[in-house]
Amino acid sequence: MKKKITILGATGTIGSKIAAILLNKGHEVTLIARHTEKLEKYRSLGAQIMAGDVTDVDTLTSAFKNADSAFLILPDNVKAENTREYQRQVTSNYLQAIEKSGIKYIVNMSSLGSHMHEGNGIMGGTGEQEVRLNQLKDVNVLHIRSAYFMENFLRTIALVKNKGVNGTPADGDHAIPMVATQDVANIAAGHLADLDFIGKSIHAVMGPRDYTYREFTGIIGRAIGNPDLPYVEVPVEQAKQVFLGNGFSEDFVDNLIGMGTAIKTGFMNYQKRDGSTTTQTTAEDFVNQVYLPAYNQ
Repeated sequence: MKKKITILGATGTIGSKIAAILLNKGHEVTLIARHTEKLEKYRSLGAQIMAGDVTDVDTLTSAFKNADSAFLILPDNVKAENTREYQRQVTSNYLQAIEKSGIKYIVNMSSLGSHMHEGNGIMGGTGEQEVRLNQLKDVNVLHIRSAYFMENFLRTIALVKNKGVNGTPADGDHAIPMVATQDVANIAAGHLADLDFIGKSIHAVMGPRDYTYREFTGIIGRAIGNPDLPYVEVPVEQAKQVFLGNGFSEDFVDNLIGMGTAIKTGFMNYQKRDGSTTTQTTAEDFVNQVYLPAYNQ
């Protein structure tokens, strides 16, 4: 049976993939974005497009009303002077819209490590959002606790090309689950369409296995013809200055870098890996199918 589904963050890495999956299966999909021109390509597939963002409770309420399910994501605000306060306000807006609209099924994009509310950088906000959504009565909520996105390695392509190294502030030798966003989108889309969850629950999506940043860098290096491509742990202050130079607020940068430097504490390794949490796309698959085309552009 076709469902009416609302997707927030439809211009993003995950939301765009969920939108494409559901539209291609014939569901009635409503997409919300501040800049709707990025969504026009979905209109021909039957999408309803609404202009608005996470600060607009009335638009959210309208989009949720009469929908069978909705996909939520806590967006970054790189200009936020107080990142946690911004995240709390967005969650409050979601709660208001859900209660006013009467929607009964929510798939919430969360992250591994969201079982902790501090010591995990920006993920503290996703952990708090989980708790607050769990307080909703008579609403079924499924939290997708995703592994580290393989797509994050696309952000350092310029570093690889210009400096001949790959690097972040994260420990290069601590293995964590890593996942391709297409795999996350497939699982989220399935839950949104099937409404196969009751009460409050968690579905961890952990990729095929754990990788270290150094190991993943080696896979990239072999694919681009530089098998000795090194991984460098970038000093925190150096990384911070790069982000600040791009116009990010200091508080956001501290939260973002805090997530990376905390990886070595093991906060991303909490969820159990089993058949339901393991997905198929390997690092080699991702590098060949996604990284290389982006690198060669």
